[in-house]
Amino acid sequence: MLNFLFRRVLAVMPVLLVVAIIVFMMLRMTPGDPAAVIAGDSASAEDIYRVRTELGLDKALLVQFLAWLGQVLQGDLGYSFFYKMEVSQLIAQRLGPTLSVAGWTMVLTVLMAVPLGLLAAWRRGSWLDRSIMAASVAGLSIPVFVGGYVLIWLFSMRLGWLPSQGYTPYAQGVLPWLSGLALPCLTLAVLYTALIARVTRAAVSEALTEDFVRTVRAKGVSELRLMLRHALTNAAVPIVTVIGLSLAGLISGVVVTETIFAIPGVGQLTVDAVLSRDYPLIQGITVFFSLVYVVINLLVDLSYLMLDPRIRY
Repeated sequence: MLNFLFRRVLAVMPVLLVVAIIVFMMLRMTPGDPAAVIAGDSASAEDIYRVRTELGLDKALLVQFLAWLGQVLQGDLGYSFFYKMEVSQLIAQRLGPTLSVAGWTMVLTVLMAVPLGLLAAWRRGSWLDRSIMAASVAGLSIPVFVGGYVLIWLFSMRLGWLPSQGYTPYAQGVLPWLSGLALPCLTLAVLYTALIARVTRAAVSEALTEDFVRTVRAKGVSELRLMLRHALTNAAVPIVTVIGLSLAGLISGVVVTETIFAIPGVGQLTVDAVLSRDYPLIQGITVFFSLVYVVINLLVDLSYLMLDPRIRY
């Protein structure tokens, strides 16, 4: 186990380094000067040059990159040009809304997707199977922003049941917190439910073709116990894999949803950082998301040991 963890960490280091280099260079090649944004529209050329010097943007790219990389290796993600705060502190302030959206979205997704996938596999080839798979194709095809605006029109403007935008912290009440999360979580859950339901259906359908299923049926085990205790258990590895990847994608990909519903999370912070050309903040968020993705994938790999005793690392 320890050897596996050590090898995975070593394998991840070059990937993170390549990501850091790509993000650093792409930011420098993107049109726009953060010094000009900070100095203001009425700033003179001398003012802009002075700001560039203060920010260290007048140095060679290699010097800037090595200085930033040295900070990251020490656990320091840098200092925001625009917010005048530590990048790690900014991310920590905005992490709560993002984790709330991602967490409840995944709860809704699993509660809907796994039963739908099981039903489709159980009635494979029937009208129920075809209906669920057709609905999943539709769910995968609808862009997130379209689904979000449709839900806002229906549940906020027409019915008035839920708030259309904004975020209420948990400390201000459980019900306001959940009501503010309902629409963004439902918007994302439609997409990920479609994906996980299809994977569940395929994995369980394959498990139902195995010889042990005929043996279990011959023993007189009920269909419900067969599906839950035997078929789903043997199909758990691909299902857990796609759930883990979906969770990692949720945490790092809620930019559009947070923008639509005006949620002050890390996704909205990313948009603000891009618009203000805040290099340290963009780079810090990218490194943070990359680490989250790596950690979740590592946890998924470790979960295989519990799901399938035949797997050894």
